[in-house]
Amino acid sequence: MSKEVIAKKAAAVEEVFEKFNEAVSCVVVDYRGLTVEQVTELRKELREENVELRVVKNTYLKRAADKAGYEGLDDTFSGPTAVAFSKEDVVAPARILAKFAKDAEALEIKGGMIEGKVASLEQINELAKLPSREGLLSMLLSVLQAPVRNVAYAVKAVADSKDDDAA
Repeated sequence: MSKEVIAKKAAAVEEVFEKFNEAVSCVVVDYRGLTVEQVTELRKELREENVELRVVKNTYLKRAADKAGYEGLDDTFSGPTAVAFSKEDVVAPARILAKFAKDAEALEIKGGMIEGKVASLEQINELAKLPSREGLLSMLLSVLQAPVRNVAYAVKAVADSKDDDAA
């Protein structure tokens, strides 16, 4: 092989390695059997959540994962492989891909990485059941507002009872 080809392959491995390091989560899928329209729709849904879907050669993925220290992902890098990388939301790739896999039976989730740790298919599916970041924040906000709301209702009830006594 020429030095140029080797340099291009090394650059490709380095690029995937950086994606692994920047990602808070990634999900590895087998996309064999999806139509062009389905892949386009999937990419669109992922892009809306700031998730990048990349189709990468398995040898590049194996080398990049080994370099990043993700042992145990090698088994998932077989056949046509795409990886969804998320830099922001841990849940987004798993949630979107699991939902899409229900409609498109050809899409198969193989495994992934969650916050620096290799995740099994079962862990990815459990993560997919969690609400989005915005949903979790709204739940937290309602929990935090509940005590204040209850105090406000109590003060209003006391004020109303004093108005009734005065009348």
